[in-house]
Amino acid sequence: MPPPNPPTVEINLPEFKPGLLRGAVVLGFLAWAAWSSLYTVPAESVGVIQRFGKAREVTVPPGLHFKVPFGVDRVTIVPIQRQLKLEFGYSTEAYTNPDQAGQEPDMERNMVTGDLNAALVDWVVQYRIDNPRQYLFDVENPGRTLRDLSEGVMREVIGDRTVDEVITIGRQEIETVALEKLNGLAKLYQIGVTINQVQLKDVDPPVPVQASFNEVNKAQQDRETAVNDATKEYNQAVPLAKGEADQKIRAAEGYKLKRINEAQGDVASFTAQFTEYLKAPEVTRTRLYLEAMKEVLPAAGPKMIIDDSVKQIMPLLPGAAATMPAAAPAVAPSATTLNQGGPRR
Repeated sequence: MPPPNPPTVEINLPEFKPGLLRGAVVLGFLAWAAWSSLYTVPAESVGVIQRFGKAREVTVPPGLHFKVPFGVDRVTIVPIQRQLKLEFGYSTEAYTNPDQAGQEPDMERNMVTGDLNAALVDWVVQYRIDNPRQYLFDVENPGRTLRDLSEGVMREVIGDRTVDEVITIGRQEIETVALEKLNGLAKLYQIGVTINQVQLKDVDPPVPVQASFNEVNKAQQDRETAVNDATKEYNQAVPLAKGEADQKIRAAEGYKLKRINEAQGDVASFTAQFTEYLKAPEVTRTRLYLEAMKEVLPAAGPKMIIDDSVKQIMPLLPGAAATMPAAAPAVAPSATTLNQGGPRR
């Protein structure tokens, strides 16, 4: 008995329409063209356009812009307003500049000073891109070139100074000289950057001699502290002594002027009296005598003036005779005696 025939299944396929496929392809192509022709330049950057690999003269400002799609125009974003930096001997985490950290920081920080000593120097270079065309097209790998120039300049500057200058007192001078030299080389090689700052970070001696260097630095700091203390005491004591000396000198000068003025006043008074005396000697002599007595008599105490012809003095009060001296009674001066000490009346 023959097997039964299997059932027949009919599948209805949609009718193929070439126009619909072409429309989808065209729409996809237009969407991709529109997407590839739009680009945005950040606020701190500019865009440099290359058309068929050749850079155009005009840079694109920040904002939303259009370019020729399909790889005809290529746009490179250059952050001209951002402060970029290169770190030598160390590196910070989460940096965005690919040239910021070096490949061999331990080799970069090893320096030889002018007195043939070794030092470990960490420094940072801060710069800005001021010419995007030069930065992109005039120098190959400008970030690496700038790193090599910075390292060469720093080794030259460190090699011209002693280890004491590098570690202690010469840091600022090293930064200034290195900044000037590095800016000159950047302009000479037309890298398109401006160096804003060269700053030394940690400057240490090699690890085997760090303890000795620390002791030397501590001794120098102690010496500077002692000198500063002595200078402070000097500045406090010397001005005070000078002030006291100046005060005494001024007091002596004032006393001298006072004595001179008094002497000149006495001379003028004596001269005036002598002039009046020459005009009327008797009157002037009498006036001088009376003025002198006016000053002397109040200080002499009570006096009794009696006639010199009296031979015996009767006590005016009881007991007065016992208190009076017997051998030297008070006697008034005679007229002749008075005339010897003063004018005649």
